[in-house]
Amino acid sequence: MPSMRCNMGNTSTEERGTWVRPRLQADGRSITIRVASSLSDMMQVVAIRGAVYLSEQSCPYDEEFDGNDFCAMHLIGSVDREPAGCLRLRFFADFAKLERLAVRHEFRGTSLALDMCRAAKELSRLKGYTRIYGHVQPRLIPFWKRLGARPMEARRPLVFSDYAYTEMVVETEPHPQALSLASDAYVLIRPEGAWDRPGPLELSAGRPVTSPGRDTRDTQEAPNRQAA
Repeated sequence: MPSMRCNMGNTSTEERGTWVRPRLQADGRSITIRVASSLSDMMQVVAIRGAVYLSEQSCPYDEEFDGNDFCAMHLIGSVDREPAGCLRLRFFADFAKLERLAVRHEFRGTSLALDMCRAAKELSRLKGYTRIYGHVQPRLIPFWKRLGARPMEARRPLVFSDYAYTEMVVETEPHPQALSLASDAYVLIRPEGAWDRPGPLELSAGRPVTSPGRDTRDTQEAPNRQAA
């Protein structure tokens, strides 16, 4: 269970580590990774994937944007604050699926792809997952092995969008601070991926309870109750 301290206010003091930190490249360029949380962020995701998959790999639009983008978490990697790469995470009952990894061609000499995958792995562990699943082109199997992945036993040939893929899985140890029903309620309402710092709902708890609009509702409902 995460450690707790006595809290006289309305914010959580549950100790929780962050899943990613800024990284400084040898040439002085910084890499940062964040969870997409706005329309502007999603526009960056679409732009990056459009440049990589639609343009470079000639992937049809309906296959790249497959209807799963609004039920998933997206990570955006930036180099010197310029959006440079992204990936998508979907969460199932007992595993997370890492997919749609894309890095703009001018940033492929950096460690961004590996940094994003490692961040996704740690973030999945914080959400309580110990298995991360992915579909990998054969030429990229050595890259996935750097994450600790292994090929799964082939069930049948996996082919889509004109490429062959191999199923791979990363198995990890449980995170000691994984989110669960034992976590502080205020932690669980923080923005996705930002569980290590207070969020807007948590900060709103500093205001007194006034139930705004309640008196109006009670007045409107009173005649109905009397009539009943």
